Amino acid sequence: MRLVSFLPVIGMAISLSANGQEMKNISSTVDPNNPFFRESTMPFQTADFPKIKDADFSPAFTEGMKQQLAEVEGIANNTAAPTFDNTLAAIEKSGIVLRRVSGVFGLLSSANTNPTLQAVSEAIAPALAANTDAIFLNTKLFKRVKTVYEQRNNLKLDAESKRLVEYYYQKFEMSGANLSDKDKEALKKINGEEATLMAKYTNQLLAAAKAGALVVDSKAELAGLSDGEIEAAAKAAEAAGHPGKWMLSLQNTTQQPALQSLSNRETRRKLFDASWNRAERNDSNDTRATISRIAVIRSQKAKLLGFPNYASWTLQDQMAKKPEAVTQFLDRLIPAATAKAKTEAKDIQDLIDKQKGGFKLEPWDWDYYAEQVRKARFDIDENEVKPYFEINNVLQNGIFYAANQLYGITFKERKDLPVYNPDVKVFEVFDKDGTSMALFYCDYFKRDNKNGGAWMDNMVTQSKLLGTKPVIYNICNFTKPAEGQPALISFDDATTMFHEFGHGLHGIFASQQYPSISGSATARDFVEFPSQFNEHWASEPTVFKHYATHYKTGEPMPQALVDKIKKAGKFNQGYSLTEILGAADLDMQWHMIPAGSPAQDVDKFETAALHKTHLDLHEVPTRYRSSYFLHIWSNGYSAGYYAYLWTEMLDDDAYAWFKEHGGMTRENGQRFRDMILSRGNTEDLATMFRKFRGADPKIEPMLENRGLVPEKK
Repeated sequence: MRLVSFLPVIGMAISLSANGQEMKNISSTVDPNNPFFRESTMPFQTADFPKIKDADFSPAFTEGMKQQLAEVEGIANNTAAPTFDNTLAAIEKSGIVLRRVSGVFGLLSSANTNPTLQAVSEAIAPALAANTDAIFLNTKLFKRVKTVYEQRNNLKLDAESKRLVEYYYQKFEMSGANLSDKDKEALKKINGEEATLMAKYTNQLLAAAKAGALVVDSKAELAGLSDGEIEAAAKAAEAAGHPGKWMLSLQNTTQQPALQSLSNRETRRKLFDASWNRAERNDSNDTRATISRIAVIRSQKAKLLGFPNYASWTLQDQMAKKPEAVTQFLDRLIPAATAKAKTEAKDIQDLIDKQKGGFKLEPWDWDYYAEQVRKARFDIDENEVKPYFEINNVLQNGIFYAANQLYGITFKERKDLPVYNPDVKVFEVFDKDGTSMALFYCDYFKRDNKNGGAWMDNMVTQSKLLGTKPVIYNICNFTKPAEGQPALISFDDATTMFHEFGHGLHGIFASQQYPSISGSATARDFVEFPSQFNEHWASEPTVFKHYATHYKTGEPMPQALVDKIKKAGKFNQGYSLTEILGAADLDMQWHMIPAGSPAQDVDKFETAALHKTHLDLHEVPTRYRSSYFLHIWSNGYSAGYYAYLWTEMLDDDAYAWFKEHGGMTRENGQRFRDMILSRGNTEDLATMFRKFRGADPKIEPMLENRGLVPEKK
């Protein structure tokens, strides 16, 4: 599963007032040399990382919030009659310093953090929440927004401007603008505590994952791993202060990549336990008390805002609209997924018995023996596959090539631009006519100071109003090879790269007037659509042939091996879908707790929730346990993890349209760019999809792609 993250909850956009005016607004008590207090002179206003110090962030946040609130007060107290320009457009232009610092901090605090940045994150979180409340709970400001909203059909507004009015009115309403003054104050306290706990949770989880890494004393315990992987484990252990040992760092999910190869069953068990219990060790990194309190706070917020549960409140601006629509959608998938998972489990147990293993299948055995079943059934070996997926070749001759074939864009590496870590690469993106469009940063290797998972975000958001072009980044967590060794990845990892770049395309092709509805600033259950759609091109024959070449010889992957990968594509889909459904269901049940409910025992709640929906298959653990479910407790996917499956329905149906209309052609790519990728959040998203597809989304292509129903011939 992949993640797109978002900036801290600020909700405002930057303005491009002249540098002199910006400096004039800076308080005399702060350092005028702070780089966030003036427009960056770098291309695309990107960050000049060497000039940014950790000490710059806190004062920039403080001053940025101060300036933005002053600007908002000016808008709210304007004596002129409310208009689109003096209210909505003015809001969009507020908060220049705050947006600048947030863009860079959002990147560094998640992909290259340190104790100072972690401390800033926890300290600034409640202040940012208060800043947002001061805007969206401002009675005078809401009155002006409401006036424009009520007049919108009589104003001469273009479609995007009208959409912005509706966007803001709903945002104010959802933020509690209609509450009494007393309830607004109560909501502010709730929001402040929630923001503090979310920041605390992120830091706890990062520390828990780091501390939870498995350290072993002998190379024999890592039997089954490649020489390169064992060497990398030795380097990781040495860097962590364990010379002469080997260390396997934890990835974001429950199952760990090494479990597929480790032949030592005891090592597999230890690695699984390290992952499963990483945040439940009754130490300072134990997240259970934190998330239990977050759940209570969200329940209180729902009650205060007049909703039966948190999910009902937060889903208002999503495609699904109501939690009942989500649960009905998940219910359609659970029986087929779990039935297939049980069949897969029997196949694996049969193999264990055939080998006279003498034990019952456990979660830490699944990947190891499933790989053997896959090899036997499809005659395919991951170590045979990886040499054809060297990471730079996947990027240049796979991802960039597909984007060129579909959309006509090209890429040029910018080695002259500074980066925040030596692993990072930067590319300038050019349109089909040679026009410079965007900057794209990619940071693919795991580090202990990087959050788990994979995600995309903006450092600078596209906006015609502000004259800004997008600065996009993709972050992943692949194992870094030992020095001098090639970075060979799995086909699944290559697909992850295509996925995150799909998010990138959503940002790169943004062509909006207003930053708040630009690019990937869409509903959660739409934002994963472009990214998951882009995954299809990883296996498109013309693209695959162009990048799946041996890192030593340059020879393309033999057709026989290509055919094996294709045939194996639907293998283990019962397991894969069931573990995702387990996570999505957990998320929904946490956020459908009745408003005002007391604190829950995390372990008991999780067990009961999975049992209730028949997703408690012992051999198939949920992709994320409650205690390390970063998406829903800190990354904006609360009552939203279902979005990955919802948008899988959209992307498979859209890909079906491509197959029906000639496949991978420039004409089809341009149509998708024009009707989806470049539209941001400028119209109702269900309508946007319907215009492209010609009908509402169908679930059948998704079920076929998952191998849960027979494919159409």
